[in-house]
Amino acid sequence: MTTDPREKVFNGGFDNNDTGGWFAAGADMSAVGGKLQVQVPGGRRQPYDVIVGQNDIRLERDAQYTISFTASAGRPVTIRTQVQLSDEPYTATWSQNVGLDPSLKQYRYSFTSNLDTDRGQVSFQLGGSDAAWTCTLDDVSLVGGTAAQPYRPDTGSPIRVNQVGYLPSGPKHATVVSDAQGPLSWQVATSTGAVAASGHSTPRGLDASSGQQVHTIDFSSLSTPGTGYTLRLDGQRSYPFDIAGSLYERLRRDALHFFYLQRSGIAIDNALAPGYSRPAGHVGVPPNQGDTSVPCQPGVGDYTLDVHGGWYDAGDQGKYVVNGGIATAQLLSQYERTKTARMVTSAALDDGSLSIPEHGNHVPDILDEARWELEFLLRMQIPAGKPNAGMAHHKVHDRAWTGLPCLPDQDPQPRELHPPSTAATLNLAATAAQAARLYGPFDTAFADRCLAAARTAWKAAQDHPGMFARPDDSNGGGPYDDTDVRDEFYWSAAELFITTGEQPYLDALRSSPYWTGDAFHDTGPDWKFVAALGRIDLATVPSKLPDGDRDAARASVSAAADRYLKTIQDQAYGVPLGENDYTWGSNSIILNKLVVIATAFDLTGERRYRDGVLEGLDFILGRNALNQSYVTGYGSHFSHNQHSRMYAHELDPNLPQPPLGSVAGGPNPGLEDPKAQKALLGTTTERPKPQFCYLDDIQSWSTNEVAINWNSALSWVASFAADVGAHDTPPAPVIAAPLTGLPDDVVITMGEDHQVNVVLPPGWSVLVQASTGAR
Repeated sequence: MTTDPREKVFNGGFDNNDTGGWFAAGADMSAVGGKLQVQVPGGRRQPYDVIVGQNDIRLERDAQYTISFTASAGRPVTIRTQVQLSDEPYTATWSQNVGLDPSLKQYRYSFTSNLDTDRGQVSFQLGGSDAAWTCTLDDVSLVGGTAAQPYRPDTGSPIRVNQVGYLPSGPKHATVVSDAQGPLSWQVATSTGAVAASGHSTPRGLDASSGQQVHTIDFSSLSTPGTGYTLRLDGQRSYPFDIAGSLYERLRRDALHFFYLQRSGIAIDNALAPGYSRPAGHVGVPPNQGDTSVPCQPGVGDYTLDVHGGWYDAGDQGKYVVNGGIATAQLLSQYERTKTARMVTSAALDDGSLSIPEHGNHVPDILDEARWELEFLLRMQIPAGKPNAGMAHHKVHDRAWTGLPCLPDQDPQPRELHPPSTAATLNLAATAAQAARLYGPFDTAFADRCLAAARTAWKAAQDHPGMFARPDDSNGGGPYDDTDVRDEFYWSAAELFITTGEQPYLDALRSSPYWTGDAFHDTGPDWKFVAALGRIDLATVPSKLPDGDRDAARASVSAAADRYLKTIQDQAYGVPLGENDYTWGSNSIILNKLVVIATAFDLTGERRYRDGVLEGLDFILGRNALNQSYVTGYGSHFSHNQHSRMYAHELDPNLPQPPLGSVAGGPNPGLEDPKAQKALLGTTTERPKPQFCYLDDIQSWSTNEVAINWNSALSWVASFAADVGAHDTPPAPVIAAPLTGLPDDVVITMGEDHQVNVVLPPGWSVLVQASTGAR
């Protein structure tokens, strides 16, 4: 079908059997053979009781439009076709009753719009028949009005920096979009306009991930703390940034506070989260049906479970054991790092560090927050006496998807327990085993309960190693399917061995393909690839692991970090993703790779690892092709319309925007959601370059969602950056006063890491005396 530039309908041809852009209410739809098939149930009295349509149609008052489509019905019926407002009062600017029969026919109508809106809708109202029937639609088109302008994001200045800032002794890099073949002169100016540093850019040519010709700038020599610096070049200036050791302290707190706001089963207190208060969700107060007595899906079991609590997973209100597992593990590891790493500020995670209800109970707040999810994970375990006892249900969520916006206490959908899975059971085993060793000093009964649940889950998973979540179980919540659980077995065996020191778990580790194989996936740690979580803990947490095996684990962490660092060095935007590595949740992939690099620093103290983490954070906070910080509230230009049913200010001004410290999913060339497809593809099938596949819109769930496992990675990395920042001081001058009396052939220079290099003539020697204990 040839597309007119004034076309208003997206994917009207249902090419590639794709239903993207279309919705169905009261019926099931699918694309088969390049046509839309709608199974219309009988007994729906009104035409509008069953609707198939498309929203976000631009309509202009007094403009001429032509609507056309081909359609057929399994038997003769009459449908109503309308162009109307998609919201109340649902005013129609055109309406037509159309008779259909089994032959596929084309229909065409013209009209003049009396609406001026971006919230138009093309709808096919199919209800009103006593008996069920099948409707077929194809080649749906609405042409007219002004041609749609291609979406062009406002990227601002061509100079891209970390809009939050840089540590005094850390790396300071920027990327500049420029076609210039030779170096360009640049200056860093203070807030008063004084020149603080200057130099020349390095041409890097074409950056494949953005399609831009770029230069890079290194101003790492500037170490003076200050606020409101700007980088200037060729009459342009960057967004302002700071230089300070305390840059990431607030981000550490905000990224962790996100989890309190995601809590299910508890009222969010306005005193603890101003502007985000809401009633408790899913506690059984109408219209909400609650999580306190949730039945199994048909055919799964004849019992109900109390699975209240936990965190809402993402923009929806489902709760998933596999995603909850990695998010919980990363919060626990963030705390455990304070016991094992070389450079930490342990008080930053102590009791009183977060605004949560458990404040003041003499337990570190991060452990209190993680326990909210742990209690839910424990409740998802099938109790003794039931079929598959000890296994964990894969997930609990609504029977069908709820719309946007929808606060949890207003969710009317029935909730269901989905079948247990081996992956979920092993996630429970791993996180509960890790919890057992960390909560012992604060609550021995809870620690013992966790260890018992972990042992039971481990045994159940061994007995049921092939129970996998169905990939098509995605109505009302994500499937989180995974048919390779060797990494989950490795991770849970590692945590159980570290906690107990028992030989059977070490034997299970040694029999795993990951014992000698590469545990670090191209995505870094991820809900589907968790072997790295076990490897990192084996490398960092004291245990009965033999020294040689621990050394091998540590070496593998450094090897993976070196691999990720190489990508950072190869990319002009300093990001550990190549052109083909961008996918759903790309920002979390970046952050999870930074976790690995940071762990290599903790193990070795090599500064290049610390610098790699900081440079990777630069991308997240603004040094990218879109000149966009992906963390709400951080930088001058940041994401603030992430996909969430709770933080839906874009759709309802009475609701808040996402809270400070929420990280967006990030660029994703898959563009699976209709909003991103319409905006970024328009009438073409040629996708933008990967870094431009992002839309800060609440409807773009494939590029702009929030998720607990993305924020857990952000909080871990922000905590690392805050720790190294707290220990960061500007390098003191190596030579405080001129040295005199030296012959001309004595050369003193400062190299990388501020090391002093001395070249001496024959017969000379040098005595170096350290004046401080700093590295």
